[in-house]
Amino acid sequence: RAIMNRSENFITTFLQTVRNHPVLKQNYGKETGYFYAFSGFCINAGSFFLCGNIPEKISMEQNNLIRYSVIEEKNPREILLLRGSGCKWRRCTFCDYHLDFSKDAERNFRCNIEEIQKVTGQFQKLEVINSGSFCDLDEKTMNALLEQCLKNGVKEIHFECHWMHRKEVPALRDFFGRHDIAVKIKIGVETFDADFREKILQKGIDETEPAVIAEDFDEVCLLFGIKGQTETSMKRDIETGLAHFERVCVNIMVENSTKIKPDPAVIAVFAEKIAPLYLNNDRVDILTENTDFGVGSEVSR
Repeated sequence: RAIMNRSENFITTFLQTVRNHPVLKQNYGKETGYFYAFSGFCINAGSFFLCGNIPEKISMEQNNLIRYSVIEEKNPREILLLRGSGCKWRRCTFCDYHLDFSKDAERNFRCNIEEIQKVTGQFQKLEVINSGSFCDLDEKTMNALLEQCLKNGVKEIHFECHWMHRKEVPALRDFFGRHDIAVKIKIGVETFDADFREKILQKGIDETEPAVIAEDFDEVCLLFGIKGQTETSMKRDIETGLAHFERVCVNIMVENSTKIKPDPAVIAVFAEKIAPLYLNNDRVDILTENTDFGVGSEVSR
Protein backbone atom coordinates (compact mmCIF):
# COMPACT_ATOMS: atom_id res chain seq x y z
CA ARG A 1 0.00 0.00 0.00
CA ALA A 2 2.87 2.37 0.84
CA ILE A 3 4.45 1.67 -2.53
CA MET A 4 1.14 2.31 -4.30
CA ASN A 5 0.67 5.59 -2.42
CA ARG A 6 4.15 6.74 -3.42
CA SER A 7 3.43 5.75 -7.02
CA GLU A 8 0.17 7.68 -7.03
CA ASN A 9 1.87 10.73 -5.51
CA PHE A 10 4.57 10.57 -8.16
CA ILE A 11 1.98 10.31 -10.91
CA THR A 12 -0.02 13.23 -9.54
CA THR A 13 3.10 15.40 -9.41
CA PHE A 14 4.21 14.24 -12.84
CA LEU A 15 0.86 15.01 -14.48
CA GLN A 16 0.73 18.42 -12.84
CA THR A 17 4.14 19.13 -14.36
CA VAL A 18 2.91 17.95 -17.75
CA ARG A 19 -0.14 20.21 -17.56
CA ASN A 20 2.09 23.24 -17.04
CA HIS A 21 4.86 22.32 -19.46
CA PRO A 22 4.67 24.45 -22.67
CA VAL A 23 5.25 21.46 -24.93
CA LEU A 24 4.10 18.40 -23.03
CA LYS A 25 0.74 19.95 -22.14
CA GLN A 26 -0.21 19.78 -25.82
CA ASN A 27 -0.40 16.01 -25.46
CA TYR A 28 -2.04 15.98 -22.04
CA GLY A 29 -5.64 14.80 -21.88
CA LYS A 30 -8.20 14.37 -19.14
CA GLU A 31 -9.62 11.08 -20.34
CA THR A 32 -9.45 8.05 -18.07
CA GLY A 33 -8.52 4.65 -19.40
CA TYR A 34 -5.76 5.85 -21.73
CA PHE A 35 -2.02 5.53 -21.62
CA TYR A 36 -0.16 8.84 -21.63
CA ALA A 37 3.32 8.70 -23.07
CA PHE A 38 5.78 11.47 -22.26
CA SER A 39 9.58 11.31 -22.46
CA GLY A 40 9.72 7.56 -22.06
CA PHE A 41 7.11 7.01 -19.35
CA CYS A 42 3.73 5.38 -19.81
CA ILE A 43 1.26 6.09 -17.02
CA ASN A 44 -1.99 4.29 -16.41
CA ALA A 45 -4.17 3.37 -13.43
CA GLY A 46 -1.69 4.17 -10.70
CA SER A 47 1.42 2.56 -12.17
CA PHE A 48 4.32 3.62 -14.33
CA PHE A 49 7.02 1.91 -16.27
CA LEU A 50 9.80 2.72 -18.71
CA CYS A 51 8.71 2.00 -22.26
CA GLY A 52 10.94 4.00 -24.57
CA ASN A 53 10.25 7.35 -26.21
CA ILE A 54 6.70 7.32 -27.56
CA PRO A 55 5.70 10.64 -29.16
CA GLU A 56 1.95 10.05 -29.11
CA LYS A 57 -0.91 9.15 -26.84
CA ILE A 58 -1.76 5.49 -27.25
CA SER A 59 -5.46 4.73 -27.07
CA MET A 60 -6.85 1.66 -25.45
CA GLU A 61 -9.37 0.04 -27.78
CA GLN A 62 -12.93 1.26 -27.40
CA ASN A 63 -15.01 -1.83 -28.02
CA ASN A 64 -18.09 -0.63 -26.18
CA LEU A 65 -19.30 1.87 -28.77
CA ILE A 66 -22.33 1.68 -31.03
CA ARG A 67 -20.75 1.41 -34.47
CA TYR A 68 -23.68 0.75 -36.81
CA SER A 69 -26.83 2.78 -37.30
CA VAL A 70 -29.41 3.84 -39.88
CA ILE A 71 -30.18 7.46 -40.81
CA GLU A 72 -33.76 7.64 -42.08
CA GLU A 73 -34.40 11.35 -42.55
CA LYS A 74 -32.28 13.61 -44.75
CA ASN A 75 -30.22 11.66 -47.29
CA PRO A 76 -31.24 8.21 -45.90
CA ARG A 77 -28.27 5.90 -45.49
CA GLU A 78 -26.61 3.36 -43.25
CA ILE A 79 -23.63 4.52 -41.24
CA LEU A 80 -20.60 2.75 -39.76
CA LEU A 81 -18.14 3.96 -37.16
CA LEU A 82 -15.06 1.87 -37.88
CA ARG A 83 -11.67 1.81 -36.20
CA GLY A 84 -8.44 2.63 -37.97
CA SER A 85 -4.78 3.17 -37.20
CA GLY A 86 -5.39 6.71 -36.02
CA CYS A 87 -5.62 10.23 -37.38
CA LYS A 88 -2.25 11.35 -38.73
CA TRP A 89 -2.87 15.07 -38.16
CA ARG A 90 -4.11 15.11 -34.56
CA ARG A 91 -3.39 18.79 -34.00
CA CYS A 92 -6.94 20.14 -34.13
CA THR A 93 -7.42 22.01 -30.87
CA PHE A 94 -11.09 21.05 -30.52
CA CYS A 95 -10.97 17.34 -31.34
CA ASP A 96 -10.46 14.24 -29.23
CA TYR A 97 -12.31 11.82 -31.52
CA HIS A 98 -8.93 10.52 -32.70
CA LEU A 99 -8.63 8.54 -29.47
CA ASP A 100 -10.65 5.71 -31.04
CA PHE A 101 -7.86 3.83 -32.79
CA SER A 102 -5.48 0.91 -32.60
CA LYS A 103 -2.14 0.28 -34.26
CA ASP A 104 -3.01 -3.40 -34.56
CA ALA A 105 -4.54 -3.80 -38.02
CA GLU A 106 -5.79 -7.33 -37.38
CA ARG A 107 -7.60 -6.30 -34.21
CA ASN A 108 -9.10 -3.37 -36.07
CA PHE A 109 -10.33 -5.68 -38.80
CA ARG A 110 -11.96 -8.03 -36.31
CA CYS A 111 -13.73 -5.08 -34.75
CA ASN A 112 -14.76 -3.66 -38.13
CA ILE A 113 -15.94 -6.81 -39.89
CA GLU A 114 -18.55 -7.43 -37.20
CA GLU A 115 -20.08 -4.04 -38.00
CA ILE A 116 -19.64 -4.22 -41.77
CA GLN A 117 -21.66 -7.42 -41.86
CA LYS A 118 -24.64 -5.50 -40.44
CA VAL A 119 -24.95 -3.41 -43.62
CA THR A 120 -28.09 -4.41 -45.52
CA GLY A 121 -28.03 -1.99 -48.43
CA GLN A 122 -31.57 -0.87 -47.66
CA PHE A 123 -30.97 2.65 -48.99
CA GLN A 124 -28.14 1.73 -51.38
CA LYS A 125 -26.02 4.32 -49.55
CA LEU A 126 -23.41 3.81 -46.84
CA GLU A 127 -21.45 6.36 -44.82
CA VAL A 128 -18.19 5.28 -43.19
CA ILE A 129 -16.49 7.31 -40.47
CA ASN A 130 -13.46 6.27 -38.45
CA SER A 131 -12.24 9.11 -36.25
CA GLY A 132 -9.69 10.01 -38.88
CA SER A 133 -9.43 9.55 -42.64
CA PHE A 134 -10.35 6.64 -44.89
CA CYS A 135 -6.67 5.91 -45.47
CA ASP A 136 -6.33 4.99 -41.78
CA LEU A 137 -8.42 1.87 -42.42
CA ASP A 138 -6.58 -1.40 -43.06
CA GLU A 139 -6.66 -3.20 -46.41
CA LYS A 140 -8.80 -6.09 -45.17
CA THR A 141 -11.41 -3.67 -43.87
CA MET A 142 -11.53 -1.84 -47.21
CA ASN A 143 -11.92 -5.12 -49.09
CA ALA A 144 -14.69 -6.17 -46.72
CA LEU A 145 -16.50 -2.90 -47.31
CA LEU A 146 -16.33 -3.42 -51.06
CA GLU A 147 -17.52 -7.01 -50.77
CA GLN A 148 -20.48 -6.03 -48.56
CA CYS A 149 -21.43 -3.20 -50.90
CA LEU A 150 -21.44 -5.54 -53.89
CA LYS A 151 -23.32 -8.23 -52.00
CA ASN A 152 -26.13 -5.92 -50.86
CA GLY A 153 -26.39 -3.45 -53.71
CA VAL A 154 -24.80 -0.38 -52.14
CA LYS A 155 -24.28 2.11 -54.99
CA GLU A 156 -22.83 5.05 -53.06
CA ILE A 157 -20.31 5.09 -50.23
CA HIS A 158 -19.19 8.11 -48.19
CA PHE A 159 -15.87 8.55 -46.40
CA GLU A 160 -14.13 11.29 -44.44
CA CYS A 161 -10.69 12.65 -45.26
CA HIS A 162 -8.31 15.27 -43.89
CA TRP A 163 -6.88 17.82 -46.29
CA MET A 164 -3.41 16.27 -45.94
CA HIS A 165 -4.62 13.05 -47.61
CA ARG A 166 -6.40 14.63 -50.58
CA LYS A 167 -3.95 13.14 -53.07
CA GLU A 168 -5.11 9.67 -52.02
CA VAL A 169 -8.73 10.35 -52.97
CA PRO A 170 -8.47 9.45 -56.70
CA ALA A 171 -7.24 5.92 -55.90
CA LEU A 172 -10.16 5.42 -53.52
CA ARG A 173 -12.65 6.59 -56.15
CA ASP A 174 -11.10 4.16 -58.60
CA PHE A 175 -11.15 1.26 -56.11
CA PHE A 176 -14.92 1.46 -55.76
CA GLY A 177 -15.64 3.06 -59.13
CA ARG A 178 -14.41 -0.02 -61.00
CA HIS A 179 -17.47 -1.73 -59.49
CA ASP A 180 -19.86 1.14 -60.31
CA ILE A 181 -19.96 2.36 -56.72
CA ALA A 182 -19.81 6.15 -56.41
CA VAL A 183 -17.53 7.58 -53.72
CA LYS A 184 -18.35 10.77 -51.83
CA ILE A 185 -15.62 12.37 -49.71
CA LYS A 186 -16.31 14.68 -46.77
CA ILE A 187 -13.75 17.12 -45.41
CA GLY A 188 -13.85 18.82 -42.03
CA VAL A 189 -13.21 22.48 -42.84
CA GLU A 190 -15.08 23.71 -39.72
CA THR A 191 -15.13 27.29 -41.04
CA PHE A 192 -14.14 29.09 -44.23
CA ASP A 193 -12.63 31.89 -42.15
CA ALA A 194 -9.04 30.77 -42.77
CA ASP A 195 -7.51 32.80 -39.93
CA PHE A 196 -9.96 31.43 -37.37
CA ARG A 197 -9.62 27.93 -38.77
CA GLU A 198 -5.84 27.82 -38.64
CA LYS A 199 -4.96 30.09 -35.70
CA ILE A 200 -7.71 28.92 -33.34
CA LEU A 201 -8.71 25.45 -34.56
CA GLN A 202 -5.37 24.44 -36.15
CA LYS A 203 -6.99 22.40 -38.92
CA GLY A 204 -3.93 22.16 -41.12
CA ILE A 205 -5.57 23.37 -44.35
CA ASP A 206 -3.11 25.59 -46.20
CA GLU A 207 -5.65 26.76 -48.79
CA THR A 208 -7.93 29.76 -48.33
CA GLU A 209 -10.15 29.51 -51.41
CA PRO A 210 -13.29 27.39 -50.86
CA ALA A 211 -13.48 26.49 -54.54
CA VAL A 212 -9.96 25.05 -54.45
CA ILE A 213 -10.65 23.09 -51.27
CA ALA A 214 -13.75 21.63 -52.90
CA GLU A 215 -11.85 20.29 -55.91
CA ASP A 216 -11.06 16.99 -54.17
CA PHE A 217 -14.10 16.79 -51.87
CA ASP A 218 -17.85 16.42 -52.24
CA GLU A 219 -19.15 17.29 -48.78
CA VAL A 220 -18.04 19.54 -45.93
CA CYS A 221 -18.30 19.56 -42.14
CA LEU A 222 -18.63 22.85 -40.26
CA LEU A 223 -18.22 23.44 -36.52
CA PHE A 224 -20.28 26.06 -34.70
CA GLY A 225 -20.74 27.14 -31.11
CA ILE A 226 -17.27 28.53 -30.40
CA LYS A 227 -16.39 31.93 -28.96
CA GLY A 228 -15.73 34.42 -31.75
CA GLN A 229 -18.34 33.06 -34.15
CA THR A 230 -21.33 35.25 -35.00
CA GLU A 231 -24.68 35.01 -36.74
CA THR A 232 -23.08 36.51 -39.85
CA SER A 233 -20.05 34.23 -39.86
CA MET A 234 -22.08 31.05 -39.33
CA LYS A 235 -24.58 31.86 -42.05
CA ARG A 236 -21.74 32.78 -44.41
CA ASP A 237 -20.03 29.46 -43.72
CA ILE A 238 -23.18 27.47 -44.54
CA GLU A 239 -23.88 29.45 -47.70
CA THR A 240 -20.25 29.05 -48.80
CA GLY A 241 -20.49 25.32 -48.17
CA LEU A 242 -23.69 25.02 -50.19
CA ALA A 243 -22.13 26.98 -53.05
CA HIS A 244 -19.11 24.68 -53.39
CA PHE A 245 -20.12 21.28 -51.99
CA GLU A 246 -22.97 18.85 -52.52
CA ARG A 247 -23.81 18.63 -48.83
CA VAL A 248 -23.04 20.48 -45.59
CA CYS A 249 -22.92 18.88 -42.13
CA VAL A 250 -23.09 21.34 -39.23
CA ASN A 251 -21.72 20.11 -35.91
CA ILE A 252 -22.35 22.02 -32.69
CA MET A 253 -19.36 22.10 -30.34
CA VAL A 254 -19.85 19.93 -27.27
CA GLU A 255 -17.84 19.66 -24.08
CA ASN A 256 -14.88 17.32 -24.42
CA SER A 257 -11.33 16.97 -23.12
CA THR A 258 -9.81 19.72 -25.28
CA LYS A 259 -9.14 23.35 -24.43
CA ILE A 260 -11.80 24.56 -26.88
CA LYS A 261 -15.12 24.87 -25.08
CA PRO A 262 -18.67 25.39 -26.35
CA ASP A 263 -19.98 28.93 -26.02
CA PRO A 264 -23.64 28.89 -24.91
CA ALA A 265 -24.24 32.39 -26.30
CA VAL A 266 -23.01 31.44 -29.76
CA ILE A 267 -25.01 28.21 -29.67
CA ALA A 268 -28.13 30.19 -28.71
CA VAL A 269 -27.62 32.49 -31.69
CA PHE A 270 -27.29 29.50 -33.98
CA ALA A 271 -30.41 27.84 -32.56
CA GLU A 272 -32.53 30.97 -32.81
CA LYS A 273 -31.25 32.64 -35.98
CA ILE A 274 -29.49 30.09 -38.18
CA ALA A 275 -30.90 26.61 -37.62
CA PRO A 276 -34.49 27.51 -38.61
CA LEU A 277 -33.23 28.60 -42.02
CA TYR A 278 -31.79 25.17 -42.85
CA LEU A 279 -33.80 22.61 -40.90
CA ASN A 280 -35.80 21.72 -44.02
CA ASN A 281 -32.87 21.94 -46.42
CA ASP A 282 -32.17 18.40 -47.61
CA ARG A 283 -28.54 19.31 -48.27
CA VAL A 284 -27.84 20.37 -44.69
CA ASP A 285 -27.43 18.05 -41.70
CA ILE A 286 -27.40 19.65 -38.25
CA LEU A 287 -25.94 17.67 -35.35
CA THR A 288 -26.46 19.18 -31.90
CA GLU A 289 -24.64 16.19 -30.40
CA ASN A 290 -21.78 14.31 -32.03
CA THR A 291 -23.75 11.08 -31.64
CA ASP A 292 -26.87 12.32 -33.46
CA PHE A 293 -26.21 9.99 -36.40
CA GLY A 294 -26.66 7.08 -34.01
CA VAL A 295 -23.05 5.95 -33.65
CA GLY A 296 -20.39 6.75 -31.06
CA SER A 297 -22.46 6.33 -27.90
CA GLU A 298 -21.57 3.64 -25.41
CA VAL A 299 -23.51 0.41 -25.67
CA SER A 300 -26.13 0.18 -22.92
CA ARG A 301 -25.40 -2.58 -20.46
